Amino acid sequence: MRDRDILVLGSSDISELLERKESEILQLTQKAYEAHGRGESSLPHSSFLHFPGDPASRIIALPAYLGGRVNSAGVKWISSFPANLNQGIDRASAILILNTITTGRPKAIMEASIISARRTGASAALAARVLQRQNTRVAGLIGCGPINFEVARFLLTACPEITTLSVYDLDPERAETFKEQCREGIPAVKVEIEATLVHVLEAASTIAFATTAGKPHVHDLRACAPGATVLHISLRDLSPQVILASDNIVDDVNHVSRAQTSIHLAEQQVGHRDFIRCTLADILNGIEPSRRDHHGTAIFSPFGLGILDIALGEYVFEQALIKGKGLILPSFLPPSWKQAAEVPA
Repeated sequence: MRDRDILVLGSSDISELLERKESEILQLTQKAYEAHGRGESSLPHSSFLHFPGDPASRIIALPAYLGGRVNSAGVKWISSFPANLNQGIDRASAILILNTITTGRPKAIMEASIISARRTGASAALAARVLQRQNTRVAGLIGCGPINFEVARFLLTACPEITTLSVYDLDPERAETFKEQCREGIPAVKVEIEATLVHVLEAASTIAFATTAGKPHVHDLRACAPGATVLHISLRDLSPQVILASDNIVDDVNHVSRAQTSIHLAEQQVGHRDFIRCTLADILNGIEPSRRDHHGTAIFSPFGLGILDIALGEYVFEQALIKGKGLILPSFLPPSWKQAAEVPA
């Protein structure tokens, strides 16, 4: 690629480049968290675009810079329109723009809903591997959509002892579809559809919430086994009382304590953030132990950091150049003003 060129990668390119790369993505995710924990990143707050008359829908901009070996910057522009599900299309869609950090020029535009889903799944699975206190034979999934499907795939890589998925969705048809997709895409695991959310809490010691809930609907976790790990990916399922009674680990304290997440609601209730014990990076970098105690419930609440999109996007970009994937748009960027002035009339 030349300086003014841009690489465009569509969903088929992204899927092919990330096929069977769960171990690599887990490692990239861990390295990104560790670097962020060491201060080798720049991570402004995400910006939320809301729409009058449609409070459930939003588009979010996540700008980020990640240093270290990645040394890349960019922004993910991701929409969440829950009503899409009623039309048979996915709730989320996204693009990622990568910039060089030497000139600031954009170098790639790529489909990012796949990247976003896989970095989310890897983040949750990494937390499960770090936080769980015993081998997890049964993992629970609340919400039967594409995010929890990725969580399931990455959990089986991070925690290969898992043999069964206990799943629940408000829509039984979605649960059946999820089971069929698991049968085709993750045939090594058994899927059991539960009649209630509580049945999942009782069955599994690691539970992932990935729903479209806009406000808390779970007010106690007493059904969970001692030492359970809850991956609170959708961020708004658990009541402040549940948060305050648990061992709380987050991806970034400042980022997750906003936008009416369960963590934010708990902060508003008590007026402080002392109930957040540490970040996942603190544990990965050896600053904090993995658990506060062996018997309490640990909750991982990840806001979803743009550095993960940058880390995985940069990996995709490098692999695409090596393997000749995508479409290079020559001279996408204009020549410099000086160069343009030097062209004879």
